[in-house]
Amino acid sequence: MRVCTRIAVVGVGNEFRRDDGVGWAVVARLGERGARRPWPPDVMLATCDGDPARLIGLWEGADLAVVVDAAHAHPATPGRVHRLALQDAHLCGPTTTSSHGLGLGEAVELARVLGLLPRELIVYAVEGADSAFGTGLSPAVAAAVAPLADAVGNDIARHPHTMSGSRS
Repeated sequence: MRVCTRIAVVGVGNEFRRDDGVGWAVVARLGERGARRPWPPDVMLATCDGDPARLIGLWEGADLAVVVDAAHAHPATPGRVHRLALQDAHLCGPTTTSSHGLGLGEAVELARVLGLLPRELIVYAVEGADSAFGTGLSPAVAAAVAPLADAVGNDIARHPHTMSGSRS
């Protein structure tokens, strides 16, 4: 049995597809905070294009993985954030789909079958308005970045491994 202490925060998406870059924007915001007040040494911030193998590789061995991704919902409310938690090795929450060929649900299922799930997985899915080619988030999605970075920071601070070095 391996000992897991690492915390992985992964922003999924494509920063050149407008709102699909929200995960990258949240990770960038967390990185800016870390430059002012360093995160605990076992916190890893990363970005990923959504490829299931790369995503699994980033959270493999993690005690806590937090994933931020854009989502398409019908009807959509751009900027609305859904927090989903892994329960019984399946994601539970609102039905949304990823902007990537294979969705996060498929990556979770593959990781479950391979025994590579983190002990705890939290997914933040942000409803987007625009996934056309280009940079910059739509106003509603951009407005969600700071509060979402705060929420991820709170998840890290609440994690038992970081309780002694709590941040807000």
